[in-house]
Amino acid sequence: MTTTSLTLTLADEAATLALGGALARSGNDACVIFLHGELGAGKTTFSRGVIQGLGHQGKVKSPTYTLVEPYQFGDRAIYHFDLYRLADPEELEYMGIRDYFTDHSLCLVEWPERGAGMLPSPDLDITLSYDGEARRALLEAHTDTGRKLLQAVQA
Repeated sequence: MTTTSLTLTLADEAATLALGGALARSGNDACVIFLHGELGAGKTTFSRGVIQGLGHQGKVKSPTYTLVEPYQFGDRAIYHFDLYRLADPEELEYMGIRDYFTDHSLCLVEWPERGAGMLPSPDLDITLSYDGEARRALLEAHTDTGRKLLQAVQA
């Protein structure tokens, strides 16, 4: 299966939120998105854009201490993971990690490398990096679901 990629420059926080919103509105398929980047690169901002793009009106907080923050939209569940403080990937087994990755869920995973070996493969990898005052977003699709999301963002 081929990997398809797209690189975007995000001028500011609003552009990062807009990218998240665009991806949120691009489909209802179950999807796993891994978010990579240094502290402050925009992973949580992107996640907020996705969650608000699906209609969430309240605050979107980083699940740094809880590891996962759930959101429900009809029969679709969104799980926002932040694995930054995860000491050992085995901890994910104790929290029932496999129960979150279903046919009706969208899983956003910040710091996925900390859960290596315990997470499913992503449909889409997004790497956010500093580009002066802006951010650069590299989106890499690994599945048909991921490629559909990239096509929708390009449209």
